[in-house]
Amino acid sequence: MGAVRYKVAEAARLAGVSASTLRLWETQGLVVPERSPTGHRQYTEGDLARLKRIAWFRVERGLNPAAIREALEAEGAGDDAVSSAGEGGDNQVGRKLRSLRHAAGKTLEQVAGDIGIAASVLSTLERTSQGVSVAVLHNIAEHFGTTVSSLSGEEEADARAVVRAGEWRTWPRTTPGVTVQLLADGRNQMDCHRFVLEPGASSEGAYRHEGEEFVYVLSGRVEFILDSDQFYDLGVGDSLYFESKRRHAWTNRHDGETVLLWVNTPPTF
Repeated sequence: MGAVRYKVAEAARLAGVSASTLRLWETQGLVVPERSPTGHRQYTEGDLARLKRIAWFRVERGLNPAAIREALEAEGAGDDAVSSAGEGGDNQVGRKLRSLRHAAGKTLEQVAGDIGIAASVLSTLERTSQGVSVAVLHNIAEHFGTTVSSLSGEEEADARAVVRAGEWRTWPRTTPGVTVQLLADGRNQMDCHRFVLEPGASSEGAYRHEGEEFVYVLSGRVEFILDSDQFYDLGVGDSLYFESKRRHAWTNRHDGETVLLWVNTPPTF
């Protein structure tokens, strides 16, 4: 029998908060639930324990989000609360990063300093596979000479000639508001993805790599910024083709979800 998963309304009720509060906490990186193949939030028992702890810190201690994260880490509650995700297959990104760091003989502080992030952020990523932007995750992967796709286990999937609608495999949910689904499995010459962006979701910074990429807007609206000074506002049916070595950043400008078809070749993302 599989592990229990809760929808957002049920998780909110059990945690004693509103559904909108759960979504806010997700944007703040306090708790990032899994996603179903169709993109719906799914909370685990570990997520519920974390939600209740966050609510206690907020109400009883009056802590802000940053202080709550520090408190969870300081007392080890973060490890306990996310054990169901942090030590299972959902934490493959964190485990791979930790293995790469140990193989390089570097401390959390050294790697975080090289990349320009707080050591606590990197620690949380290694433990939970959650809490960083796409741009930061890309920079971490580049630091270790690998790719985000590889860290996310994309190359390990058994190849399927046909991927049916709604049967997409999904990357571990490292970034709040961003769901990446695989449209083609296995080790290929193209990364073929379906990006689902919640309102306001963004790369939170620019990044670049080798290759070329093609983006097609299936629904919603997205803004791309190339080389910091070229802005492209894309709506349904619009597409964009650019060299990946150009610094690129993006933001969902729609008041609902934006869904993108995103192809990168060769698979350097």
